[in-house]
Amino acid sequence: MTNSDSETLGNTSLPLCVDLDGTLIQTDSLWESCLRLIHQNPFMLLLLPFWLFHGKAGFKHKISQHVELSPSSLPFNTDLLKYLTQQRLHNRHLVLVTAANKNIAEAIAHHLNIFDEILASEETHNLSGKNKAAMLCERFGEKGFVYAGNANIDLKVWQHAAAAIVVNAPATLLAKAQQVTDEIEEVFESQQATSIKTILKAMRVHQWAKNMLIFSALVLSHNLFNNTAVQASLWAFFAFGFAASAIYLINDLMDLEADRKHKTKKYRPLAAGTLPIPLAIMLVPLLLLLSYAFAWQTNTDFVNVLTVYLVLTTAYSLYLKPVALLDVITLTSLYTIRIIAGAMAIAVPLSYWLLAFSMFIFLSLALIKRFSELNNLSQQGEVKSEARGYHIDDLPAVSLFGISSGYISIMILVLYIHDLQADSLYSQPDWLWFVAVAILYWISHMWLLAFRGQMNEDPVLFAIRDKTSYIVSLFVITSLYLAL
Repeated sequence: MTNSDSETLGNTSLPLCVDLDGTLIQTDSLWESCLRLIHQNPFMLLLLPFWLFHGKAGFKHKISQHVELSPSSLPFNTDLLKYLTQQRLHNRHLVLVTAANKNIAEAIAHHLNIFDEILASEETHNLSGKNKAAMLCERFGEKGFVYAGNANIDLKVWQHAAAAIVVNAPATLLAKAQQVTDEIEEVFESQQATSIKTILKAMRVHQWAKNMLIFSALVLSHNLFNNTAVQASLWAFFAFGFAASAIYLINDLMDLEADRKHKTKKYRPLAAGTLPIPLAIMLVPLLLLLSYAFAWQTNTDFVNVLTVYLVLTTAYSLYLKPVALLDVITLTSLYTIRIIAGAMAIAVPLSYWLLAFSMFIFLSLALIKRFSELNNLSQQGEVKSEARGYHIDDLPAVSLFGISSGYISIMILVLYIHDLQADSLYSQPDWLWFVAVAILYWISHMWLLAFRGQMNEDPVLFAIRDKTSYIVSLFVITSLYLAL
C-alpha cells in the first residue's frame, strides 16, 4: 500500500480531501462518460466538438446530462479505499473534491457511503488546480486540510495543504510534493503503471495466432518454398495482426462496463485501469496506420479484403455482437476472410472447397464459444447473457447447431478428397482420408470438453494450449506431406 504498508491513521483532526480521477478510481470519469455516451449513441460523437464551446465545466455538465456511470463497475484504488474506510471509522471528516461533474461525484459518493461532503465541478465552475485550492482554503483555511491527489496539477493544492497523500504517482511527482508541502501523510504506490507488457496485453498479441489462417493458401497451394509468396504472406499476417489489435482496443473501450462485470475480462488493462483511456485511443490510429503500411506491401486486392475485414469486425463490435446467431455467423465470416486474404496476398485462385469447409468448421467453433459462455452462466445461476442475445434455454439448440456444423465440415472435406482438384494437387490423395479422420476426432473432442465444462470460452485459444490439438495437428501435417 504505502510506506512499509503501515496502518497509520494520519492526523484525524484535519479533514481529508480526496481527488477522484486517477486517485480514488484508476481511470478518468470524463473519458469513461464520453465512451459510454458514444456507445449508447455513436452519432453523439458529432456533438462533442460543439459542447467544447461551453468550456470545460460546461462540457462535463452536458455529458453528465446524457450519461449515468455505474459506480459499482469502476476500478477503485483498493488500497486507498481501505485507508479511507479506516479514517472514517475514526470519525475523520472525509471530503470528495473533484474536477468531475457534481452528478458523477454524487453518484460515486453515494455508492461508497464514506464521504461527509462533496465538492465538484458545476455547469459554470471547473473545480481543478487553482480553483480547487481556492475552494478548499475558503472552506477549511490555509493549511487546514490534507489532500490526496495523483497528478502534477495537484501540486497547486498541496502547497496550501497541511499534508499530502500521494497516490499512483511517479517518484518525480512525490519529490515535488515533498517540496511544496510540510508533510507527506501517506504514499500509495502506483497500481496502474503502464508498461510495454501492458500495452501488448491490451493489443491481445496472443490473439494473432488466429491470423495463422492467412498461411492456409500458401501451404495448400504448395508455395511454401516460394520466397516471394512467403514474404507476401508475412506482410499479410502482420497487417491483420495490427488491424485486429486496433479493433480489440476499440471493442474494449466500448465494453468497459460489461468487461468489469466479467470474471476474467475484468483483468484486461482498460477494464482494470492499468492502461489509460487516452493512450488506448491514440494507439488505435497508430495500429491502423501500421496495418495498412504492411498491407500495401502486397497488392490492392489484399488491401480491399483487409478493409472489408475492418468494416465487418467494427460492425460486429458495435452492433452485431448482441444479435443471436448473426454474431456467430459474423465471427465465422471473419475467420474465412483471413483465408481469402491469404489467397489474395499471394495471388492464387480461391478454393471454394476450402471456403465451404472453413465456413462450417469455424461456425462450429464460434458456437462452442457461445455454448461455453452459456454453460458458465448456467453454473453461476444466471438465466441470460447481458452482452449477448442468448438465454440459458438456448443451450440445446446452440450445441445442436454447432455439432452439426462441425460434422458437415468433415463431409465437405471427404467430398473434396474425391474431387478432381485433389487428384491434380496430390499424388497420393487417399492419405487425405487421415486428415478427415483427425479433424473429425478433434471437433468431437472440443465439443466433449465443452459439455464437460472444461472448455475455455475461446476454443481457438484453448486449442493453442491443448496437447491433444497439437497431436492432431502433427497427424494432419504428416498426412498432408504423405499425400503430396
